[in-house]
This record gives sequence, structure tokens and C-alpha cells, in this order.
Amino acid sequence: MNRQIIFAVFAILLVVSAIGIYLFSRQQPAPARTPVATTPAPAVVPRPAPAPAPVVETPRPARRAAAPAPAAAPPPPVEAAPPPDLVTLHVDSDVPGAQVFVDRQFIGAAPVTTTDVKPGTHQINVSAPGFDQYAQSIDITPGPRDLMVRFKEVKLDAKAEVVHKHGIGSCRGTLVATAQGLRYDTTNKGDAFAVPLTNLEVFQVDYLEKNLKVKVKGGKQYNFTDPMGNADTLFVFQRDVDKARQRLLKGDQPATN
Repeated sequence: MNRQIIFAVFAILLVVSAIGIYLFSRQQPAPARTPVATTPAPAVVPRPAPAPAPVVETPRPARRAAAPAPAAAPPPPVEAAPPPDLVTLHVDSDVPGAQVFVDRQFIGAAPVTTTDVKPGTHQINVSAPGFDQYAQSIDITPGPRDLMVRFKEVKLDAKAEVVHKHGIGSCRGTLVATAQGLRYDTTNKGDAFAVPLTNLEVFQVDYLEKNLKVKVKGGKQYNFTDPMGNADTLFVFQRDVDKARQRLLKGDQPATN
């Protein structure tokens, strides 16, 4: 019983002491705080950037010069297409130096080439000493054209309507002469003949009789007259045939066409 009283009194004393200390402390001024001196931070001085290290270039070994490429071959020249109406006329002859005329204009001595000719029909004349003149009308088309004049070939194409006089009576027919020979075409088969020109023994015109006498070597003789009684026709025929005949006798060759 006494212990409890003592314990209660002790507790009360403790509470009173605490209250007194609390009240005393509130009445005392708070002590001034001593300012704490701050040391300023040292200024940061920027360091200069280090100078860049010098770049030392290592010399490279010199490159060998490449061998020059071979030059390409130049392209072949392109020939201009000839005009569509261009004519290239080339005239040659078996007699060198023969004189060539186109439409009566002298173009040169054979062999000769000209392009001064237009497409169409043109008169060609070629002459050589000792030979008959060549005269021909030819049609020329665009492009190349070659013409060969053969003076040394014997050419002949002649005809004559005739009447063959018999001892009794007569018959009509046609004398045809080429470089290959003379023939008589008639309905009277007994009188028809064909013979080389070199086998004619007699071949002449008699103006008084107005007839053409023909005798084949080793054969019979013929007397031909013109149906109209005109000796001129027979003379022209005989002249052309005999000229070719004389050339053949000298050794010239007959034309093949």
C-alpha cells in the first residue's frame, strides 16, 4: 500500500518537473546563429584546345601511266547513193580510138564513159577509119549501160523482093542476105537455095538488063529482076551484100547475131 503511494507521488513529481522545464524554455530568447562563411568556388579557366597534330602525308608511289588504247579503225566511207535517174554510159570498140557521138555530141574516143546522158532514147554514132560508121538508136534506162561496137565483125541484114526468070517462065521469091550467107526463098522448091557469101562466083547488077546475076561456085546461074522493073533496088541490095562479101573474103569474121 505504501509502495503504490510512493510510486504515485514520484510520478506526479516527474510530470510537474517536465512541465516547468517546458515553460522555462519558451521564455528564453533563441541564441543567434553564427553565419557560416562560404568560400566562393574557384573560377574555372578554360584550357586552350590542344593544337591538332600535323598531318604528315605519306607519298604514294607514282602510278605507271596506262598504255594508250589502240586507235579504233575509222569506219569505211559511206558512198552516197547515186541519183535515181543517173545514167552511166560506157562505150568501147574493137578498134581503139574510135570516135563516139551521142545525139551528135562528141563525148570522146573509145573506150569512154559519160554520165551526161538522161534516160530515154538516144542516137549513138561511132566511127573508125577504114570501117563503116556504126549508127544505132538505143533506149537507155537509169543505171549502168555498156555498149560494145565491133567494127571487125561483118554484119549484114538485107532483103529484096525479086522475080527469077527461067528459060521458059519465071517464079517470084525473096533474096535474104546475112553475114552467114545468101538464100533464095520461093515456092518453087527447085529454084530455092542457100549458100555462104564466099561461095558466090558471080554477084553483079546489069543496069541495061535491069537484073541481078548470081552464080554459085560449081552451080547454076540465076537472073533476078525487080517486080516493078526498078534496077535501083537491086543495086542497093547488091552493094550491101558485096561489101560484106569482100570483107569475109579478106578474113573478117561474121557476126554471131
